[in-house]
Amino acid sequence: MTLAPAPRLTSLSHGGGCGCKIAPGVLSELLANMPAARAYSNLLVGTETSDDAAVYQLNNDQALIATTDFFMPIVDDPYDFGRIAAANALSDIYAMGGTPIMALAIVGMPINVLPKADIALILEGGASICTEAGIPIAGGHSIDSVEPIYGLAAMGLAHPERIKRNTGARPGDVLILGKALGVGVLSAGLKKNVMDAQGYAALLASTTLLNRPGKDLAALQGVHAMTDVTGFGLLGHTLEIARGSGLTAELRLADLPWLPGVRQLAADGIITGASGRNWASYGPAVHTPEDLDPASWALLADPQTSGGLLVACSSDIAKKVLNIFHDQGFGQAAIIGEMTAGAPEVRIV
Repeated sequence: MTLAPAPRLTSLSHGGGCGCKIAPGVLSELLANMPAARAYSNLLVGTETSDDAAVYQLNNDQALIATTDFFMPIVDDPYDFGRIAAANALSDIYAMGGTPIMALAIVGMPINVLPKADIALILEGGASICTEAGIPIAGGHSIDSVEPIYGLAAMGLAHPERIKRNTGARPGDVLILGKALGVGVLSAGLKKNVMDAQGYAALLASTTLLNRPGKDLAALQGVHAMTDVTGFGLLGHTLEIARGSGLTAELRLADLPWLPGVRQLAADGIITGASGRNWASYGPAVHTPEDLDPASWALLADPQTSGGLLVACSSDIAKKVLNIFHDQGFGQAAIIGEMTAGAPEVRIV
């Protein structure tokens, strides 16, 4: 008897990568009645500004950073899926200026649909990234689920005075993005069988590149705010910095770095549904040129998976920040805008 071929991972999920995120507007409604965490004096960062991770001060020299991130497949190769999901989860630790110390695996798999060998490869891929980060996967939890889900609960450490939040940007700060954009569009192209080998290689290289510069950037006094760009797209995460800092963020469309082939795919209509959901959530707080083309409109809100660090820093250390990125393999890191006094919104210029 001939066994049926294993299904494509991406065919088993209704969304992929950080495009699975609940839209920011809906999420705000769901969290509206959550109890405030102000009574916990050692909790330095909670849910109040939609930051990347929770931070709890342990003593004068150490703060624990904790985060959880998981999603459905963004690619069909099980090993690559595990690698991407793990790198994405660890990114939140780096975005707060921390160093990962340990992770727990979050596993939900359709046991009777996916071959066990493929599930094992997903776990191996995740473990390989944790090994690269120098940490163990020390445990976890698994369930039999309808769609394949994988990710990590990750923990890290940082000095309490070096925690970087998505608040605190100052007028005159420049905005620097560590990775090129377009992961959501490339993943949509993969699902529709219109992405070539070059596109896949670019997607994989970007999403598995650990955001290690975060720790070094956090040590610079002129770095005032930091986050990573994930499911809410460049606009959504820039808006979080603007709102948290009480400033206007200006982004220069011409200076945004793009992954290979992304703009053409978007022009051909290969985009994700998450772009529209993102725009519906924060559109009124974003101002664009009247002649903005449809491809750029979609790409600005394109959900990123394991996206780049977004840094707000004083202009006098911008070159130093760029050098840290470039020296650690982030060749497309670029200055993409600045923070100015004004209403908490984003303007595309």
